[in-house]
Amino acid sequence: MTTSFLLIVQIVLVVILVIAVLLQKSSSIGLGAYSGSNESVFGAKGPNSFLAKATFFIGFLFVVNTITLGYMYSSAASESVIDNMVETTNVVAPSAVATEPVTTPVTAPAAPASSETAPTAPAAE
Repeated sequence: MTTSFLLIVQIVLVVILVIAVLLQKSSSIGLGAYSGSNESVFGAKGPNSFLAKATFFIGFLFVVNTITLGYMYSSAASESVIDNMVETTNVVAPSAVATEPVTTPVTAPAAPASSETAPTAPAAE
């Protein structure tokens, strides 16, 4: 129940995070935005500070939720898929144990009976 709820929260966080990133104004100055460039009317940070903080917070929640889901799924699985495969291949069918194996003798085919004798090679003179 808890993992299902966290998985739904994960999907909602992804949608909100994508929307928050797409709503932000793109900066054409590249990494200059982090050096305190003053190209906007509102100063270096501008009005996008709320949206940037919200994006950071949603991203943080996304990472925490991802780590929590990973921990819960790993603790729920006590065996790996390979362990399960090895166990199923070692199991013997009950019907094979209850009955004796049937063996039929195999006989080799007999040589063809022929009244003719094989031709002999001419003798060397």
